[in-house]
Amino acid sequence: MKIRSHQDFWTGLLFAATGTFFAGFASSYSMGTAAKMGPGYFPFWIGLLQIILGAVVIISSMRNSTAEERIARFDLKSMALVLGAVVLFGLLLKPLGLALTLFILIAVSSLASHEFSWKATVANSVVLISLCFAVFVWGLKLQFPLWPSFFQI
Repeated sequence: MKIRSHQDFWTGLLFAATGTFFAGFASSYSMGTAAKMGPGYFPFWIGLLQIILGAVVIISSMRNSTAEERIARFDLKSMALVLGAVVLFGLLLKPLGLALTLFILIAVSSLASHEFSWKATVANSVVLISLCFAVFVWGLKLQFPLWPSFFQI
């Protein structure tokens, strides 16, 4: 069969590979039952569902009714910026606090877009930081440093 949608094919392959990774590692943990789940139960079944989803996407990428499209190349700079933003978030959360670290995460990952603008980045930051505060700090009561440590009294 001919791959008609390369984007869907690679997406499905990524889903299947990630699902295989998680299901494989989760199978080394105790599974338990649906009524009394062990630590490997949830990641194993989510990994298995991800493998199935990947297979469905791969198969749909080869259907004749799918529009033919090619991927020019992988944009390594954009992938590095997004991955780097996540790593920066982990490194900067404790010293800079949630608000400033989220802004840095959003700004660095926004640079990966080919349609980058500071106006959209600031707007996204305001909305996403507000949502993160509402969900994680006030809703779930998680203990994050909210502001940089040098602002703390």
